[in-house]
Amino acid sequence: MLKTIFYFIFVVIFFLIMMRYKEKQSIYFPEKEIAATPSYRGLPFEDVYFETTDGVELNGWFIPAKQASITLLFAHGNAGNISHRLEKIALFNKLRLNVFIFDYRGYGKSKGKPDEKGLYLDGKAAYDYLVLEKKIPPDEIVLYGESIGGAVVIDLATKANIKALITEGTFTCARDIIKVIYPFVPPAVFASRFDSIGKIKNISASKLIIHSVDDEMIPFSLAEKLFKGAPPPKQLLKIKGSHNSAFLDSEGVFLSGIREFLKSADTGVQ
Repeated sequence: MLKTIFYFIFVVIFFLIMMRYKEKQSIYFPEKEIAATPSYRGLPFEDVYFETTDGVELNGWFIPAKQASITLLFAHGNAGNISHRLEKIALFNKLRLNVFIFDYRGYGKSKGKPDEKGLYLDGKAAYDYLVLEKKIPPDEIVLYGESIGGAVVIDLATKANIKALITEGTFTCARDIIKVIYPFVPPAVFASRFDSIGKIKNISASKLIIHSVDDEMIPFSLAEKLFKGAPPPKQLLKIKGSHNSAFLDSEGVFLSGIREFLKSADTGVQ
């Protein structure tokens, strides 16, 4: 009996260790090489470095736009790095939005290794850079998070003064997305929480939730659940296309939806 119990405990511990290892492997897909810069799209930019409160050096780009009244703080998804978002940056530039996009720890030129707590610290450090170094007033900052970046900006919006919040293709919490990816694994096995559904109820700023009805990675139903849990003012923008390309597949709806939302949030965007 003692041998059986020991064997069972060993198997459980081994399973937990493997799942925790698998967890990081299945969440973060950083790339170090910078494939191109905004100059490739004809956009002037500043290549900047700043530090988090736990001493990690991060890299980002500040891309100014003509006659901009708003700066978009852009938290990207879980794969690649800032250089893989040039098409989206160019679209935001068309909307006359300054863009500050940064790489999380372990991505691109940023130091360190990614984890949930670290991503939240990275988002706060990027915000502090805009306010303290660039002297941009909080009421001129709009947070934008794609996929896992949505969890980053939702967390940030509970800690910082902002004008508005936009998420694209994001999820409610780790528990819900784990049920989609690993339906036969108890969610409690994983350490990550990314509790956006719990945090968004505390955000009073205007919110726009963008999600594709065709999203093959994060079901549209999670966007509806996140929207339902958010207090007003809020808007839900439905687009079409895959998780990574819907903003291009639905470019017209995507741009007009963001423009109209920013107008309604009294940002000065025309």
